[in-house]
Amino acid sequence: MKTKTPKVYTVSELTEEIQNLLEDRFDFVWVEGEISNFSAPVSGHYYMVFKDKKSQIRAVMFRLQVRYLKFVPENGMKVIAQGRVGVYPPRGEYQIVLDYLEPMGVGALALAFEQLKKKLAFQGVFDEDVKKALPFLPQRVAVITSPTGAAIRDFLKIIRRRFVNMEIIVVPVRVQGDEATADMVKALEFVNAELQVDVIVLTRGGGSLEDLWAFNQEDLALAIRRSQIPVVSAVGHEIDLTISDLAADFRAPTPSAAAELLVKEKEALSTHLDDMRKRLVSGIKANIKTLNQELEHLANGLRDPRRRLNDNWIRLDEVHSRLFRSMDLTIRDRKRWLGAEARTLILQSPANMVNLLMERLGFSRLSLGRAIKRRLEEKGISLSLLEKRMNDLSPLSILERGYSITRKLPEKIVLRNASDVRKGDQVQVLLSKGQLECGVKKVSAQ
Repeated sequence: MKTKTPKVYTVSELTEEIQNLLEDRFDFVWVEGEISNFSAPVSGHYYMVFKDKKSQIRAVMFRLQVRYLKFVPENGMKVIAQGRVGVYPPRGEYQIVLDYLEPMGVGALALAFEQLKKKLAFQGVFDEDVKKALPFLPQRVAVITSPTGAAIRDFLKIIRRRFVNMEIIVVPVRVQGDEATADMVKALEFVNAELQVDVIVLTRGGGSLEDLWAFNQEDLALAIRRSQIPVVSAVGHEIDLTISDLAADFRAPTPSAAAELLVKEKEALSTHLDDMRKRLVSGIKANIKTLNQELEHLANGLRDPRRRLNDNWIRLDEVHSRLFRSMDLTIRDRKRWLGAEARTLILQSPANMVNLLMERLGFSRLSLGRAIKRRLEEKGISLSLLEKRMNDLSPLSILERGYSITRKLPEKIVLRNASDVRKGDQVQVLLSKGQLECGVKKVSAQ
């Protein structure tokens, strides 16, 4: 009986068979795990590894999906992900091609908020010392908001009741949606360039985290900091907190509170705001489970046409990385060689030796000057002591203490003994101030 010859696969054929089996069997999977080896090359794709206590699997999210991701993955972050299992033939490795990624225990928007908050805080955007003070009773106020929203109605209601003669300029913008942030940035730049106002109020009513997301963008926070006019942020209700609130010069918990902050009642201009009321707002939760089921149903009926393109993207990333590593190594080698040559030239430079000798000469000149100065000071002290000693021994000093000098005339011999004169002799008495000429009437030897 003739035995059947077993089929011999090439590596490419076997890899293709495995690829077809995996991609047909696991076209749509959910995976829970911890991120490690995360990288984000210049191509815009995200590469990472999912692991648990026993196993690990590679994963990739291409830039077309990355642009919809609200947060940046980090090593050690526990996530839940959705994608399909694919095979990268050049390396014979299987991986998950991600379509969706969400952190476990916290929503993607909440995580993105905390990441941006940490980044801007590190840059000093929220520092109190860079914030501008609000004017006391401003006359002209620009309000950047939706002209049809409840926020502007509440704001104007408070203004009319408290200070009807304040001028309010409403700058209409979208406050929700993908284009809202760009609208508000342009409005801030327009007010600073074209309007002469005292304060800018950036406001909208309450809503869910998704509704307020336009106020949690880095571009808006930086535009607020660039503003030369003080900015008050009044977004949502008191329990809502946005990036614009943290970046603004002052945060008001509600649109009404922003109006109360700016226009103090005429009867109490010397006091601060006395009526800051809390409002509660309930958020709207999307039915994620229903949407995911619908998405799964739609995805099961589709074949992803980008599989081959995904493999090419990965291959392009690898070639790009190798090219940059090679360029970097070459540049570093050249820099080290140039650095060594430059140090050799500097050490052997005549100018370097001249500078060294000049430094030594300057040090010697300074030391000589200090020694001369010290010697002169010592001699000056010695001279002062000699002058004092001479003054103490001077006859004039003795005369100042009440003594006198008597000399016999006309010889002017200083008398030390009374027996050296006789009755009738003339004597001269020297005092501290002046002198006397006297005649001797009596001589006593004792």
